[in-house]
Amino acid sequence: METRIVFSPFEELDTDALVLIAFEQAAQAHPWLAELAASGEFTGKFLDTVILHHPSDLKARRLVAIGGGKADKFTPAEMRKVAGAIVRTLKAKQMKRIALLLSEAFQYPEFVAACSGGALLGSWEPDARKTKKDNGAGSGASIDEFTLVCPGGPPELEEHFRRGRTLGVAQNFARDLANEPPNILTPTELARRAQQMALDHGLGCDILDESRMRELGMGALLGVAQGSAQTPKMIVLSYTPTAQRDQVHLGIVGKAVTFDTGGISIKPSEGMEKMKFDMAGGAAAIGAMMAIAQLKPYIAVTAFIPAVENMPGHNAQRPGDIVTSLSGKTIEILNTDAEGRLIMADAITYAKRHGCTHLIDAATLTGAIVMALGGINTGAFSNQDLFQRRVLDAASQQGEKMWPLPMDDDYRDMLKSPCADIPNIGSKGAGSITAAKFLQEFVEDTPWVHLDIAGTAWLDDGKPFLSKGPTGVALRTFVQLAQNWD
Repeated sequence: METRIVFSPFEELDTDALVLIAFEQAAQAHPWLAELAASGEFTGKFLDTVILHHPSDLKARRLVAIGGGKADKFTPAEMRKVAGAIVRTLKAKQMKRIALLLSEAFQYPEFVAACSGGALLGSWEPDARKTKKDNGAGSGASIDEFTLVCPGGPPELEEHFRRGRTLGVAQNFARDLANEPPNILTPTELARRAQQMALDHGLGCDILDESRMRELGMGALLGVAQGSAQTPKMIVLSYTPTAQRDQVHLGIVGKAVTFDTGGISIKPSEGMEKMKFDMAGGAAAIGAMMAIAQLKPYIAVTAFIPAVENMPGHNAQRPGDIVTSLSGKTIEILNTDAEGRLIMADAITYAKRHGCTHLIDAATLTGAIVMALGGINTGAFSNQDLFQRRVLDAASQQGEKMWPLPMDDDYRDMLKSPCADIPNIGSKGAGSITAAKFLQEFVEDTPWVHLDIAGTAWLDDGKPFLSKGPTGVALRTFVQLAQNWD
């Protein structure tokens, strides 16, 4: 889908549909909508939509009104949803060219970026592997051109429109990766695609193979990988600013288990097909680096993506095994389905050895976070309040909902092993917190935030503004965090 921004009057715009946003209590003020509002056919409630054919005084063939809800609560996050919803609604009606009218009251950088990014997110579908496309609301239908109309707006808004588009393209790239079937997206294939992206966008790239990881001593990661015929990879993507204004070196760590059976502690068969998205954190990290390469923040950023497949092969790791991590700490394996924290432990240690001063990770780490927060909020865990506030501020700017959970030292007492320095699971309860405390053991004093995205990385049911499937969550927060250091 092509996207563009124009600053000309909307009356002469030749398009299949011109879209305006109308708010509750204000819909009747629009001359086109007064009669519909009076009859109750259109209320202005959030995402409420009505289509008028052949509107007078407009060159557009249709006028579409979409509800913005309450005007005083309309944020860039709501704008992103409106743009996505209008794309999804109108492409289902076979429209090819649409234009969204942005009133002067919302002609600000954050709203403009949300429009272009939201439209691209709304255009994405999980049907890349279908040979025959449907013609309904989902697969097969598409918008050719999305235009944002800002009559009389300042030309510098175009830069922010491009920024939103960059984020939207990167997030859809991450969603493509997370949506790929596991027989295609193996650790080797994920590394190949990351390497090609780095080449296309001028990033540094280093791929550690099994032999290099063994030389380094990444026993925690290799223990997970040993049950699979697919060899593991450690993907390292690096961005160095041309004019660095701060000595901060941000490390992004993304879990990439390209398929997770649970290993010997095998998962139930129901829903296991979705375990292809157990690499969503890694996909978000790769996509974030794609955007960072283009948006060029003033700090160094390096992403570390440990990529493995967790299988119950003849050489698989067993409950009761003890492995030695890259840090030198020993880990008792009590459950082979708690594998994500093992590969993340070695990646975190490797990131510290690369000189990262601050660390943020994203991982589909625990089912416990789904029980605690559902699919609404990502769980946030940290060892430093100041850095956590930075991350939560970045998430809020991008409309990614996150909720901090406690990290009291008492939770570390739930991780005890008589045989090793630490077990890979805790005692009963607080599963998402003990998983975070496990990671903190390897982070130590480096400022760090862990994002457990197990509940937010995948939509079982689509929303009006977003298809079912992978969401690309955490990517926008990663990018905003890097840019906020400018």
